[in-house]
Amino acid sequence: MLKRVLPVLLLPLALFGASPASASVKASDVIQRAIDGFVRPAYASLHGHAGTLAKAMDALCQAPSQGNLDAAHAGFSATVAAWSSAEIIGFGPIKENNRLERMLYWPDRKSIGLKQVQAALAGKDPTATDPAQLAGKSVAMQGLGALEFVLYGDGAETLVGKDEPYRCAYGAAVAKNIETMAADVDAAWKKPDGFAALWANPGPDNALYRDGTEAVTELVGVFINELEMVRDVRLKGFLGAKPQGDKPRQAIYWRSQNTGLSLAGNLSGIDALFQASKLGDSLPEDSRWMAESIHIQLINGVATAKSIQGRIDKTLADPAERGKLEHFALITSSLSGLIGTRLTAEFGLTAGFSSLDGD
Repeated sequence: MLKRVLPVLLLPLALFGASPASASVKASDVIQRAIDGFVRPAYASLHGHAGTLAKAMDALCQAPSQGNLDAAHAGFSATVAAWSSAEIIGFGPIKENNRLERMLYWPDRKSIGLKQVQAALAGKDPTATDPAQLAGKSVAMQGLGALEFVLYGDGAETLVGKDEPYRCAYGAAVAKNIETMAADVDAAWKKPDGFAALWANPGPDNALYRDGTEAVTELVGVFINELEMVRDVRLKGFLGAKPQGDKPRQAIYWRSQNTGLSLAGNLSGIDALFQASKLGDSLPEDSRWMAESIHIQLINGVATAKSIQGRIDKTLADPAERGKLEHFALITSSLSGLIGTRLTAEFGLTAGFSSLDGD
């Protein structure tokens, strides 16, 4: 089974003695606000956009045309934006049944997933057009990366005609699979006695979170790990230290020109989660500036990423446009320092090192 390796806190955040700030944090309130204010709405939004995308793919297959292809493209971009926000919560229901990797197999450094998708298209594997059977295949064949190649990769122009129906049928199955996963995760987060209840109610009898520190650690870990993932995996995976080191085809969603949209979605999700949890409200009065600074920098990062549009190879070739990516990297580095060092210190927490493993 192919596996996407995510950044993790190898040494979890641990409470090193109560401080005035940490003592004022009621974990259950912070986590419940995070769940109700961000997690549930984010995955509900993904569910809705994935449903629209699946319908657009069905319409394209039934009546191939440039207009219906444009609608499928719009649905894909909207789903990418929704996923990019929601995916920062990469634990809980999305981790069950390999959903995280099935939703997005990336990075695909050895083009394993690409080759599998191309093989399915070339061989017209009939089982790959059945969502139920597709769900049991390689994780790389059934998520956003696979659908992006169907819609934007070599041969995508055939989608506007009726001569090659297999490509659209496979894409429709992928879209349906994405919708099913999104629906399942949406429903799981909404369950009153599901994972959300475990996270928001830590205690000695809780199998996952024995105390409030462990519950808040999970939340703070999202900010730290996701900022590192965005900068060191998503961005630096294609942005070299110098222009000659750039690798535009290693950029996420480069075919659909959604690289900037995805980076913006990641930071937008982090900001929305931070605001919803109101974690900053628990800081001492003379440290409240930190929360506002985090918010402002995240907003700036989102705006910078959204301004990166069009083909990523052209962006990299233009010094001014490439400078936006470098500025984005600086913003994420500054945020890592603010959250991973200064904010955690205010709460009496200390962050262990994290590692970004690759294959």
